[in-house]
Amino acid sequence: MSSFGLRQFAASSRFSQGLRRQQARAFSRSAPAARIITNQPLRAKEASPFLSNKYPVIDHEYDALVVGAGGAGLRAAFGLAEAGFNTACISKLFPTRSHTVAAQGGINAALGNMHQDDWRWHMYDTVKGSDWLGDQDAIHYMTREAPASVIELENYGCPF
Repeated sequence: MSSFGLRQFAASSRFSQGLRRQQARAFSRSAPAARIITNQPLRAKEASPFLSNKYPVIDHEYDALVVGAGGAGLRAAFGLAEAGFNTACISKLFPTRSHTVAAQGGINAALGNMHQDDWRWHMYDTVKGSDWLGDQDAIHYMTREAPASVIELENYGCPF
């Protein structure tokens, strides 16, 4: 398509209407939404006057906010809290229904509580199970650190 053809296409009604709609959305932000983008404090009552009338809104302040209560999210929240940060973890589901539990993938670790139970055998089995295509450095790290991670999770109270 020539440059003249592109100009005609851009001037067509359907294309220009869609472009105007996108531009209108980009510039029609309310003042509270604009403050979110600029990292200025935003109070919940300012964000939605309709919501504050129907539901009591309580403002909270945290040093860190973790979104998602799956395995990674909860571990991140624990780590931040242990480091002294005032931390909140929010999830759309109860933690026992978050993705890590819902996936039912389980966890494996060579705890050394059986004959010939060693992280090196775990590594070999994992590499072999991946048809030798897995990242062997990552598998090495995972299998070497897995026993300590399982013990840590058990100390947190995770059921196995």
